[in-house]
Amino acid sequence: PQVRLDVTAELLGEVPAFNTIGVIKGEEKPNEYVMLSAHFDSWDGGSGSTDNGTGTMMAMEAMRILKQAYPHPKRTIMVGHWASEEQGLNGSTAFTEDHPEVMKGLQALFNQDNGTGRVQSLSSSGLTNIGPHLRDWYSKLPSFFTDSLSPNVVSWSFNDVPTGNPGGTDGAVFACFGTPSFGMGAVGWNYSTYTWHTNRDTYDKVVFDDLKHNATLAATMAYLASEDPDFIKRDRSPGTWPATWPANCGKVPRKTKPRY
Repeated sequence: PQVRLDVTAELLGEVPAFNTIGVIKGEEKPNEYVMLSAHFDSWDGGSGSTDNGTGTMMAMEAMRILKQAYPHPKRTIMVGHWASEEQGLNGSTAFTEDHPEVMKGLQALFNQDNGTGRVQSLSSSGLTNIGPHLRDWYSKLPSFFTDSLSPNVVSWSFNDVPTGNPGGTDGAVFACFGTPSFGMGAVGWNYSTYTWHTNRDTYDKVVFDDLKHNATLAATMAYLASEDPDFIKRDRSPGTWPATWPANCGKVPRKTKPRY
């Protein structure tokens, strides 16, 4: 069989891309930061409900919970909704370049970018001193986070062992600077084979019970990181990614190349 495609495309030039940042000012250590992270742009095949509308909603709802229940945090709590992630992590990279004070004082960043399922893991990369902090936070979580979550998940788990390259999402940008960057890993729900970067990534795929659960977990983790009496040290694990820090961190094209 032969297939003939007649495709018409038009280059309309650049349009501005903007990050959206929310802040709850810390009272005791305002120059140290805890950040929730999720990109809000999407692939153009669908509306982007699970990539990454669910991550965006999770972070927004977590901030609402924190504003109501924890309005005077020890450290400053921020949320970063990043633009232009799909084009190369551009929004988050621009933020790290423009705000070195946040990079210097970042206690923890929690990034979510893998679908609508319940968060079942918390991974970190590159720092040797993350483990004790993560285990302490984990020990303080309510049992409904650490007990069974769904028929597909036996227990909530975490990885305090630094791994390799943290991958193609905004948490990698912050890990590049050697900051404590955590990936909130959700149950897959066939995400990578069904909705991810397809025309099926639509509103009807969102599992709202899991989304509420994740928002509450994210708010709790932000609270625990903010209240931690100690600042996480930046000692790097030998042989982890990248070889040197920073390694071309904060280098983002502010404009695209000339078009034909």
